[in-house]
Amino acid sequence: MMQKKVDLQDELDQIRANFQYEFMAIALVEPAEFDYLIKWKYVSGNLNDRYKQVVLRSGKGVPGIVFKTGKPMFIPSVAECIEADSLFNYPIINFEKLTSLVAVPLWNDQRVAGVLLGGFRGEQQATKQHLQDLLDLARSGIGELNGKELTTS
Repeated sequence: MMQKKVDLQDELDQIRANFQYEFMAIALVEPAEFDYLIKWKYVSGNLNDRYKQVVLRSGKGVPGIVFKTGKPMFIPSVAECIEADSLFNYPIINFEKLTSLVAVPLWNDQRVAGVLLGGFRGEQQATKQHLQDLLDLARSGIGELNGKELTTS
């Protein structure tokens, strides 16, 4: 039986258009020898290809923190929420000149398998509604990631 392969790039482009983000990306987790490596695999609305060079460990950068904690990250204003001298810890914010963003964990079979990030570059700021919309979207599943989170029932 042939399985229908979902095109995550097309899906991401569509999500970005629907929610009107200037930049959107999906980072996926790859098991490594002693840790997990997180890489941006799919992007939409990017300024350049520098995201391809970014390889983060669990707990580092936006995707690493979301992956490690399993909790979303909401940064309505990069200028107000992140100290200028620690911006180097967030390469995607620098490379894509993001001024505001939300990032949510992408769950698959009770494990965080990736991170979905939506961001803005201009005056528009991410809102709690943007966060809720992405959380709802992630829970419904994206691509082959089924959105199933650990339940306590």
